[in-house]
Amino acid sequence: MSGELFVVGTPIGNLGDFSPRAVETLSNVDFIAAEDTRVTIKLLNHFNIKKQLVSYHEHNRAQKGPTIIERLLNGESCALVSDAGMPVISDPGQDLVKLCRENGINVVSVPGPSAIITALAISGLDVARFTFEGFLTGNKPKRREHLQEIVSEKKTMVFYEAPHKLAATLKDLYDTLGDRKIAIIKELTKIHENAEFTTLKEVYGKYDDVKLKGEYVIIIEAKAQEETNEEEEISPVELAKYYVSLGDSINEAAKKAAKETSAKKSDIYKALIAEIG
Repeated sequence: MSGELFVVGTPIGNLGDFSPRAVETLSNVDFIAAEDTRVTIKLLNHFNIKKQLVSYHEHNRAQKGPTIIERLLNGESCALVSDAGMPVISDPGQDLVKLCRENGINVVSVPGPSAIITALAISGLDVARFTFEGFLTGNKPKRREHLQEIVSEKKTMVFYEAPHKLAATLKDLYDTLGDRKIAIIKELTKIHENAEFTTLKEVYGKYDDVKLKGEYVIIIEAKAQEETNEEEEISPVELAKYYVSLGDSINEAAKKAAKETSAKKSDIYKALIAEIG
């Protein structure tokens, strides 16, 4: 009989948030797969947990994944943890969970803190509907494509960002989305937790020459309804021409415009060819 994989949420800053069930789970499994063993061992030492640690992260998941699966198939149990929060979210753990599902291995969730939900709860923005956008890539073409896709997003958006990239990201967000209400929250549940409630316009350039520390969650309000209604009046071809002006190919622009309107991609493509060649 195969063992089980326990997906265990860990504190995002305050060790007091670690649940009794999580402590019990880590104490009872055969081994623990950790994103960074140096971080996890501090957690284990605090709760006096003595277990074998296996390194499992973005750069070794292809090699370590099958090894962990083999141990699980042989009847051992494993707890998967990230450095902070719930594993799998912006974390390579999703690959291990997928392998477990493919091999018929049971996966059990042991819920814990989540920076996404915690930040939304204190943001003051509309959180009835939201979308998690993760980290913006440093790859410029993909970054631009990502930002273009969320221009008309009707739900509150949540981003993660590293301190050394925060200033550039805030500028890109303003340049693409225009002025929006925003919550910038750092070091959640830690001593230096801070929440800044402002607008993209007000923080444009604010952090250019500031050396920042800590991890950041950025929450941005959705596009205003009246703006959305105005945009809906734009013809599919005009919308496609706008995407072309931003650097998209005619084919890609037609595809995006078709997705956002009721028009057919082929019709938009033909019209674009006729107008701009």
